[in-house]
Amino acid sequence: MLSQKAIISVPGKERVARTPFGAKIVIHATAAETGGAFGMWETFTPPGQGPAPHTHTRETEIFRVIRGVYHFECGSEEFDAPPGAVVVLPPHVQHAWRNISDEPGQMFGTVIPGGCEQLFIDIEASCADTPEKIAVIEARLGIINDMTQALGLSG
Repeated sequence: MLSQKAIISVPGKERVARTPFGAKIVIHATAAETGGAFGMWETFTPPGQGPAPHTHTRETEIFRVIRGVYHFECGSEEFDAPPGAVVVLPPHVQHAWRNISDEPGQMFGTVIPGGCEQLFIDIEASCADTPEKIAVIEARLGIINDMTQALGLSG
């Protein structure tokens, strides 16, 4: 059930976590807070960084580039997304992205339905510091990549 209260993420009081590749991420809303409807975050990506190719089995991801230029791969498509671009990545299609700028990048992300934002929270809370530990969390959240497959965690 969707919350009957406002969900507020105030600068200086945000929930800060980290991505599988170690970048800072700020969680603005979680599935637990939205009755599963969506999750929202902001990712701050160093130059040349981004996630390894992966597939979401549960949600659509929507990104809006705030700062920097990101190179996206989605299935057989490749394209660059400058500030202001909005990119919608469907579930069940392998994708990846990286900041190709010389400056730190920033993107606002939303997932529908919510849930995969828990990845970042769980990485931070458990101090998951190896690809294997992170893969266990990813697999639980329906994210498939080379590591989850190598460990036999992807069904």
